[in-house]
Order: sequence, then C-alpha cells, then structure tokens
Amino acid sequence: MATAPVYVGIDVSKATLDICTSEGEAWHEANDDRAMTVLRGRLTALSPALIVLEATGGYELRAAAALGAAGLPVAVVNPRQVRHFARSLGQLAKTDRIDARVLATFAARVQPEPRPLPDEDTRELGGLISRRRQLVAMITAEETRLQTAVPSLRKPIKRHIGWLRRELSSVDADIDGTVRRSPIWRAKDDLLQSVPGIGKTTARTLLAQLPELGTLKEKQIAALVGLAPLNRDSGTLRGRRIVWGGRARVRTALYMATLAATRFNPVVKAFYARLLDAGKPFKVALVACMHKLLIILNAMMRDGRPWDAAIGAAV
Repeated sequence: MATAPVYVGIDVSKATLDICTSEGEAWHEANDDRAMTVLRGRLTALSPALIVLEATGGYELRAAAALGAAGLPVAVVNPRQVRHFARSLGQLAKTDRIDARVLATFAARVQPEPRPLPDEDTRELGGLISRRRQLVAMITAEETRLQTAVPSLRKPIKRHIGWLRRELSSVDADIDGTVRRSPIWRAKDDLLQSVPGIGKTTARTLLAQLPELGTLKEKQIAALVGLAPLNRDSGTLRGRRIVWGGRARVRTALYMATLAATRFNPVVKAFYARLLDAGKPFKVALVACMHKLLIILNAMMRDGRPWDAAIGAAV
C-alpha cells in the first residue's frame, strides 16, 4: 500500500525555525549553520514531496539553500498568499507553530512549484541593486529636506548628500564590476541594453531580480512580473481588467524604461501612439507598452538575439 506524501512547512524568523509536517510532527530548530545539518538530515529521512517556506526578507535563504543543496524540493512563497490561505481556513490566530502548520497544509493543498534559489552571485548582485535603490531614496529625501532646512542645517545636509553620492558611485562601480566579470551576465547585459529604452539600471535589475527572463512563456513571465491583465467579472458585472501582484521592483524598473521607450523605441513608440489614437487612457496604454516591452525582452533572452525592430514587430 502506497504511503501518503509528506509535506513540510517551515516558519522562519531571524533566530529560529518552526517545522511542521502534514502528518502532524512538529519541532523547533535554531536558524544557524550548525542546525542546518540536523534539519537537512531529518527532512531527508522523511523524503518530503514539498517543503514550503515564506519569504521573510532574507532570513529564509540559509534554510532554503541548505535544503535545496540536499536535493529536496523547496518552494519559497509570498507571505500574503499564505495569510489569505490561513484566513480561508478560519485560522485567525498567529504563532510560529500555527504558521508552520498552515504552511504544511498550504504545501499539501496548493502545491506551489518548487523553484531553484538564485545562486550566490545573483544574490550578491541583487543586494547591490537593493543598496543602490536605498541610496537613491536617501539622496532624494535629503535633497527635499535641504529645500526647507534652516540655515544652520544646510551645511551638514549638503555634506551628507555628498557622502551618499560617493557611496552611490562606489555601488555603481561594484555593480558594473560584478556584471562585467561574468561572461554570461556580460552577454545578457549587452543583449538587454541593445533595446532602445533599456539602460544600465533596468538591465541589471532584470538580471538580478528576474532571472527567469527568457526561460518562461509569455503569459508566465507576464504573470510573474505582475503585468498579466486579471478579469474582474461577477454576474452581469464586467469590470475593468487590472494588473496586480508580481515583482514590484521589476515593474518599477520596466515602468521607467517604458517611459523612455515610448519616445525612443520605434516599435513601442508606434504601439503607444496606436493605443492613444484608439482612445485608451494614458495609464492603460503605458501598462500595455510595459507588457509588450517585457515580452520582447523575454523573446530576445530566449533566442539570444540582440534588438531588432523585426523582433518587436513580431511580438
């Protein structure tokens, strides 16, 4: 008689891991390198069909990497999706052990697709990209404060802005060096930047935060980024299609690139003008252009072909 598959949920915090299986077994481990050996051995013995962890700002990476390296099927999922799932079960209380049990149930019923974790180099590039975004935000905030600062504070604020700009230049150099040291990334970076409207920042953001680009079908990559139009129909109501969810940071980078592409990319520019002439609102037309630009980039990365207007026209 075949045994039922085992599903595992792991609730992650900075210092601890709470583990629960679909069979009701539960235990507690430290979230450190020493405990990973114990965790890996114990879960390997269970031969789970799937292990699910929530994304928790990076605290989940140690466990996910250790378990993935052992050949175990691991899925890192969106915490909001799991929370909605818990509410649908009527589970309103929230503790680490309860969360682990909910994750095990989520794994058994939803069975999200296991995805390989980004390698160390990709995580390093992602960290640099995130740091760059933080520095740009701090510079913008300080420049805004400078406009209304009293005279005695203007000099230290300017000094801080100068320091932040030097840090930004240093991070930009680190990002450039990281990309150019890798022949694969260098080729992908050159491919992306061959598209009118795609600059360094967008290309590197896509490399770090959308490594699936070129490996998925059109609808899959659009849904992953959050650019797939979703229906909002009920009964006789026919709501407006909207885009929602997905990877917000990738969408932000694509939004800025699309603004440039509507001016300098002949394919996107013509598509944008056609939508506006058809009476589409500005925002609807721009999101449609973001979707088209993403599909063009996906096709280019899939085929390893640099920008050609014929590619864009065919998408």
